[in-house]
Parts: sequence; structure tokens; C-alpha cells
Amino acid sequence: MSDRRALLRQTAELAADFLDGLPSRPVRATAGHDELVASMGGALPQRGEAAGEVIDHLAAIADPGLIGSAGPRYFGFVIGGSLPSALAADWLTSAWDQNAGLYAIGPSASVAEEVAAGWLIDLFGLPAGSSVGFSTGATMATFTALAAGRHRVLERVGWNAEEDGLIGAPDIAVVVGAEAHVTIHVSLQMLGLGRNRVFRVAADEQGRMRADALRETLAGLRDRPVLVCAQSGNVNTGAFDPLPEIVAAVRELPNAWLHVDGAFGLWAAAAPALRHLTAGLADADSWTTDAHKWLNVPYDSGIAIVADAAAHHAAMTLGASYYVETAGAERDPYNWVAESSRRARGFPIYAALRQLGRDGVAGMIERCCAMARHIADGLRDTPGVTILNDIVLNQVLVRFAPPTGDGAAPDDAAVDAHTRAVIAAVQEDGTCWLGGTTWHGMAAMRISVSNWSTTEADADLSVAAIRRCAEAVASAVPA
Repeated sequence: MSDRRALLRQTAELAADFLDGLPSRPVRATAGHDELVASMGGALPQRGEAAGEVIDHLAAIADPGLIGSAGPRYFGFVIGGSLPSALAADWLTSAWDQNAGLYAIGPSASVAEEVAAGWLIDLFGLPAGSSVGFSTGATMATFTALAAGRHRVLERVGWNAEEDGLIGAPDIAVVVGAEAHVTIHVSLQMLGLGRNRVFRVAADEQGRMRADALRETLAGLRDRPVLVCAQSGNVNTGAFDPLPEIVAAVRELPNAWLHVDGAFGLWAAAAPALRHLTAGLADADSWTTDAHKWLNVPYDSGIAIVADAAAHHAAMTLGASYYVETAGAERDPYNWVAESSRRARGFPIYAALRQLGRDGVAGMIERCCAMARHIADGLRDTPGVTILNDIVLNQVLVRFAPPTGDGAAPDDAAVDAHTRAVIAAVQEDGTCWLGGTTWHGMAAMRISVSNWSTTEADADLSVAAIRRCAEAVASAVPA
């Protein structure tokens, strides 16, 4: 027992040292694949080692391959950090080691999910009585929500997808926006609905689904069960689909389900200054988001919310002869996600919401968006820079044009190559980390501000680094 206590204290000190160093260490990794394999690999030792020695060794050899994604200047992939309370609760989650599949083997884990679910529904302004499943991430949350939709639209035409499968089932039409995230398509693949059988609806210049184009598509689908997938928060621009118009179009169909992918954009509903972006949100049938994005809890933490709790339960529930079924108000979490044995994800979410409160959630979301605008404003007058998107949320798309000796505009291929070179230079510099993307056929730098600890000073340091790297890359362009 004393050895275990000493080990946990040792581990806490190592973790605190890492976190304390995040603001000053390079955000990028400092070692490559071969170096990490050389230090971490080799044959499995014949004899075991003392736990404290293992942890010290692991901390030392893993450090060069760690990305500072929990720190204040990581702007890639819409990744948040971890609020102190959420991190601490996650440590307790591991120590408690509760299997959160059944109430009977994790009562507190179940109730933490139940309470956190109610808080989330209230924060987002979604219908009371909606059911919530806590999943690994947005992919499985989307799978869960669309499984509920699949159940309901087939049940309305007399088919039980869970009992009878899809062979011989009425054909479901799936309608997505042209800018739908890959997690939608992966979920359709796993649900047996197919990635390539979807009806794609045109989007506008910011990636928003066009409501007029949706109406044209739906006009030919009135006789079929229909799943429509809209988006709150485009992964590149942050733009929101026009949900009031989309809801109106979908509700004209006799048998349709509307799902909203809000992996990070759903959190705008919790911020008064941004809530207008989510108009119509509560009128959909299901929603997905990630807590490990903008709630800033540790990985992994996805959330599926379904207005039709019966459809959600029917699509996900399972059972076995040895399961202890609840007979009262107790909640068995396995009924709401595609997992039985699972981590108790509700504890960190509960802790984060308690630490922040309603005002703190709103403040965090609004502050990240303000930092995105600050970064965009700091880059606008950089030679060759074009900001490609309207900064409505926390996403910034930047394109860098190379200088030309004769003053003529460079062609698109040259701008693409130059933009990618600037991105690579910024990543190598290590002051901040951001990613690249392709937006409407154009290479672009993508900056996503999602971390609770990002300050204006961090934004200024990052702008200076981006400008410095852009100048260096431009100076290397032949005259």
C-alpha cells in the first residue's frame, strides 16, 4: 500500500512537471518515429521491473514524442486541453476503475452521467426528456444518433432493423450537405447505409448547406424513409447550416429524421453571444458533440443526444442472462451507446461543468472565438495573406501567396505550394501548432482555437511566429 501511494505521488509530480512546462516547450514533437522506436522498443524483458522505475523511464522516453496539444498554443484539429477539475476527475476515474456499463457495477458512474446529461440538455437548450449517450467521440456518437434515426424511420414503415437487419428492408434515403464531415460517412458505413449512396446537397461559399437545394432534393424522396444530416460548425470555416429552413423542409416529409453534427459548434448554444448561430437547433431529432473538444475534458469523450428516447433505447439496448437489470429509476449506461464494458466518462464531464458553471462555459466558448478573431486580425495585413472564411466561431482559414518578381498574381498551384510551405515552417518552429486543409480546392492553413488556457498573449506569440515563418518562406522564393 505504501509503495502504491508513493508511486501515485511520483506520477503526479511527473504529470505536474509536464503541465507546468507546456507554455514554454515546443508544441511540436522533438523526436521522429525511428528515434522513438529505438528508445521505446526492443524485446520484452524477461524479468519485470519496479513500477516506479517503469514510470520514470516511460516519462523520459515518451517526452520527446509528446505534442503540446493540452497547451495554450495548439490550434490543430479542434482539440481542447483539460480543465484542472476534469483532469483530476479523470485520474480518480482510473483509480476507481468503475465499469460504467451497468448501474449495478457502477452506481456513482451511472448517476454522474445522468446528472451531467441533464445539465448538457439544459445548456444546449434541447428538449427536456432527450436521452444522452456518452461515447468515445463524435464518430460513435454519430453512429448512435443515426442508429436511433434508422430505427424510427424503418419502424414507421413496419420494419424492425435491430431484429431483422437491413436485407430486404425498405430503402432509406440519406441526405447530407456537400461539406458533411467524414464522421457522418464513416457512421453510415458502419450502419450498413453506405458512404456513397447518399444524396449530397450543394453548399455555399462558407460551407453551409443550401436550403433551396435541400428542398429540391427532398422533393423526390417523399415516398421513402429519409435521414437528413445537417451541421452546426463546419470543420473548416465554423459556419452553421441554416437550421430553421432545413427543419421546415424536413418536417414536410411524412417519414424523416433530422440529425445535427455539432462536434464543436453545438457549444455555441451555451454562449449568449453566439446562440443566434444555433437558431432552430432544438427542432432537430438528434445531435452529437464532443466534450474533449470545447468542454476541455480528457480524451475520450463524445456525446449523443436524441429527442426520441424510445428510438435511442431500441437502437442501442442489449442484454445478457447474467446482467442485473434495473427495475426503478436507475440508469444502465449500456442502453445508450454501443458499448457494454466502458470507461466512466461522466465523472470528468460532471467535474468540468461544476467547475465552470453556466457562466464559465459561456465565457470559455466566447473567449476562444475572440482569440480566433484576434489571430485573424493580426494576420490580415501580412504580405500575401488572404483570410478565406468569415470568422463566426473559432476557425480561421489562411492562404499565403508567394511574392513574384514582376508583380503578377501567382497561379493557384504556386499559392498552394507556398501555403503548405508556410504551414510546415510554423509546425517546425514550434511556437504554436496548426494544421493544413484543402478548402474548395485551395490549400489553406487551418487555425482552431479550442483550449481553455489560450490567452491574448498566446495569440500574439502565435501571430508573430506565423508572420516570421511566412516572411522566411517568402524570402526563399527566387526573384
